[in-house]
Amino acid sequence: GLPAALPALPLELTVLYNSLLFTVGASDSAIKEEAEGIRQGLLRVLEACGACGEDLGMEGLWQKVLQEVTVEELQAPLHCLGALQAAWWLAASRLGSVAGLFQLLSTAEDPGRAHCSEGQNDLLSTIKAWQVPPEGASLPLVQSAKDLKEILCTAAAFLQGLQELEAGNFPTALSLLQEAAGGFCSKKILAQIYTCLGCCAQRMGKPQTALQHLKRALQVDFQCLPALSHVAAVYHELGETDAEMQALTLLYEALGNNSSAAASSNPYFLMQTELLVQTPVLTSLLRHHHPSEVKYLLAQRCLQDGRVADAVEHYLDFLSLLQEGLQQQVPLDGSSALPRIPEVFLEAASALEQAGRHQDAITVCEEVISRTTDLIPRVLRVEERLEQPECSLPGAGLAGGLLSQKESLCCLAWRAAGYLHQGWAWAKLGESKEAVTQFSRECLEDAVFRSLCLPVTETLQAEVEVLQKIRLLSLIGRGTQFLELGRQKEALLDFQHSLQISPGDPAAASYLVQALWKLNRKQEAAAQWQKFSQGSPGEDGQQQGQGRPLPLYLVSCLEQAMFPHNELLARSIQDYLGAAAQDTSS
Repeated sequence: GLPAALPALPLELTVLYNSLLFTVGASDSAIKEEAEGIRQGLLRVLEACGACGEDLGMEGLWQKVLQEVTVEELQAPLHCLGALQAAWWLAASRLGSVAGLFQLLSTAEDPGRAHCSEGQNDLLSTIKAWQVPPEGASLPLVQSAKDLKEILCTAAAFLQGLQELEAGNFPTALSLLQEAAGGFCSKKILAQIYTCLGCCAQRMGKPQTALQHLKRALQVDFQCLPALSHVAAVYHELGETDAEMQALTLLYEALGNNSSAAASSNPYFLMQTELLVQTPVLTSLLRHHHPSEVKYLLAQRCLQDGRVADAVEHYLDFLSLLQEGLQQQVPLDGSSALPRIPEVFLEAASALEQAGRHQDAITVCEEVISRTTDLIPRVLRVEERLEQPECSLPGAGLAGGLLSQKESLCCLAWRAAGYLHQGWAWAKLGESKEAVTQFSRECLEDAVFRSLCLPVTETLQAEVEVLQKIRLLSLIGRGTQFLELGRQKEALLDFQHSLQISPGDPAAASYLVQALWKLNRKQEAAAQWQKFSQGSPGEDGQQQGQGRPLPLYLVSCLEQAMFPHNELLARSIQDYLGAAAQDTSS
C-alpha cells in the first residue's frame, strides 16, 4: 500500500522476480496464467516516474516502460523481469510477443541498435542478441538471468520446431529441434527433443536417421518410453518384424514395471524448459501407451506375421485384461491403438482357429454373437429419420441418426463374422453339417441387413463392404461343405450366388467349375473355366485393391476360402478339352 519510490524500486522488482520464480517452482499451473504481479510491478515503476498505463495491455505497458524509464538503477531488474515475462508468453506460445519484447530490451540497452524484423523466424536471434545485465551482489537472484536466457533459447527453438513439424515443414523443424538439442535443458527434455527429431526424420522418409535419434533419446533417458514406441513404429515401417517385436516387448515390460525415474542429477531450476513447452502436438508425440495397448499390438503383429502360437498367447493375455476394467485404462479420444472390443475377440478367434484350437475359437465367437444380438434392431426406419431431422433431444438430429445406423451395421458385421468363423471351425473339425448350419446363420444376416432399409451412403460404405465380404466368404464356405456332403446342386447355387456378389472372384469361380465338374456337366465346367481364365489378369485383385483394407479378423477366412486344387482342376479340364478337340477333328 506504500506509494512507489524510485530508491526502493530495484529491491521491490528483485523481490517480485524471486517470488514469481518461487511460485512457478511450487506449482507448474502458475505458468499457464498471466503473471499479474509483473503488471503491478510495471505500473509501480510508471507511478514512481510520474506516468500511468492502467489502460494499456501487457505489450503496450512494456513498450511504455522500456521507452520512457531511463533510470540506470532500474535497468537490470527490469530486464530480469522482462525475461520472466518472456517465459510466460513462451508458455502461451505467443512467440511474436516474445520477439517484440526482446527487441525492446535490446533497444533499451543500445538505442542505436537496429530493430530485427518482426516475426517468429527472428525469435532466436533476438533472444541471443539480448545482453544479460550484470547481477548485483546486494540483490541476489534465486535464478540468474543468464540461466533464464539459456532456458528461453532452448524453449523457443523447441516450440518453433514443434510448430514447423506440425505444419509439415520438416527441414525447418529438423534444424530448430537440433538447435534445441544443443541448448540448456534437463535429460528429460533432451530425450523428448530427440524423440521429436526421430518423428521428424521418419516423416521425411529417413527411417534410419529416425532410429538414430530415437535410440539417442533412450540413451539419454530410458524412462522416455514414447521413444521406444516410436522405435517399434519405425521398425514396422521397415518391415523388420523381429526388431519391432523386441521393441514392443521391451515397452510392455517397462510399462509393467511402472518404476518411477531416478532422481535427476541435473541442477534444479525454478523456471525450467518443461514448464514452457506444453503443447498439444508434443502431448500427441509423447503419448504414453497403456500396457494393454502394447499387448494388443504384440498380438496383432504376431497374427499378421503368421506367428500364430505367440498371437494366441498375447490375445488371451489381452482378453484377461478386460476383467480389470479396460475402459478406465485407455483414452477414449480416438488416440488409442485398440480397435473395437468385438473385433479383438474376432481376431483372437482367428488366431485360435489357425492354431488348431477350433473349440476355443467357437467359444470366443459365441461371446461376440451373444453380446451383439440384443444390440441389433429388428427394424430401423432410417428414411423417416432422414426426412425429419428435427428432434426433441439436443444434438439428436441427423448426425445422431447416422451414428445409430453405423453402430447397427457394425454389430451386424461382428455377429456375421462370428457365425463365419464358427462355420470354418466346425468344418476343420470335420463336422460339415454343423458348419453348414453356422454358415447358413450368417447368410440370414443378409436378410436382416435388407430389413434395416439402410441407404448405402458414403458414411456407411465401409460397413456395407465388410458385410458383403462376409456374405461372400460364407456362401463359399457353405458351398464347400455341401460338396463334402455330396450335395453338389446346393453347392452350385451358393457358388453362383457368390459370383453375383463379387463377379470374377477367383475362389468362387474355381469352386463353381468344380461343382459343375462333379455334376458331370463337364462341357459347362470347361466353358466357365475358359471364361474365367480368359478374363483380364488381376481384374479381381485390382477391384479389391481399390476398396478398403480387409479387417484382420477376416484374413484367415479369406485364406480358407481359396480354392486349393487349381492345378489339378485345370489339368483335368485341359485333358477334357484336348480329347474333345481330337474327337471333333476325327
